Amino acid sequence: MANGSVVHFELPADDLERAGAFYADVFGWKFIDQGNPGTATVSTGPSDDYGRPTEPGTINGGAAVRGGAISAPVVTVQVAEIDEALRRIEDLGGKRVQEKTQVGPYGFVAYFTDPEGNTLGLWQNAS
Repeated sequence: MANGSVVHFELPADDLERAGAFYADVFGWKFIDQGNPGTATVSTGPSDDYGRPTEPGTINGGAAVRGGAISAPVVTVQVAEIDEALRRIEDLGGKRVQEKTQVGPYGFVAYFTDPEGNTLGLWQNAS
């Protein structure tokens, strides 16, 4: 996946069970409990055993109980190096919301706001 590509989304929810039922009924999405309370993986189409989409153009995501950095839907953009991207974002008027955080063995995530006040995520694959 190329740097700058949208690779993930996150949906906040007050009630994950209700949200999962809604998106399942409307789009056929699956909210999958991964054992981390207050969160779910969202599968929007065919995926492999690691949850990666197997159909070109498909993007999976996550859902979490509303709060903290995630109070509205968030799109996540892949970058080569999160720290470098955050410096550039700040140079151009954006602000850090959450510092670089490891996500298991898969990679790292961080959040920022753009000069318009929108919150977006950054994703860096593990080496």
